[in-house]
Amino acid sequence: MFNIALYEPEMPENTANIGRTCVAAHAKLHLIGPLGFKLTDKRMRRVGMDYWQNLDYEVYVDFADFLEKNPGAKIWMGTTKAHRIYTEAEFGPEDYLMFGPESRGIPEEILVNHEETCIRIPMWGEARSLNLSNSAAIVLYEALRQNDFAGMKKTGELHEMHWRS
Repeated sequence: MFNIALYEPEMPENTANIGRTCVAAHAKLHLIGPLGFKLTDKRMRRVGMDYWQNLDYEVYVDFADFLEKNPGAKIWMGTTKAHRIYTEAEFGPEDYLMFGPESRGIPEEILVNHEETCIRIPMWGEARSLNLSNSAAIVLYEALRQNDFAGMKKTGELHEMHWRS
């Protein structure tokens, strides 16, 4: 099971959307405080819909609490400041994919100690960053692809008709 860690997330809609993605991908969500909202925020319910009740998640007081409770975790840090592109990383099925708050990203004091596991999503021109929930989904699904989408449903069916082949 992959893990998504959100460091001090600020927007409940993004966190709820990432939670929904985690349910679909069978990933655990780790929320590293302080959070910029309450988990009972009505925006969490609206975006997370009925997925939030099935979400495996844990909340931490701060980054030190997260590290203490997850010793030895391999943490890939999504940042626009990284040298390595996310597709160059070799993700293992128990890895953590960490993303920072929407307004400022993961602090450099943390990044500088994890240079080898900092990854970025390429962007065109002067674009500063992508939406947090989009970034988390892009990297998570690359990690899942590298692990052959283990245990996931890989085919779909039409509701009212049938495929010809």
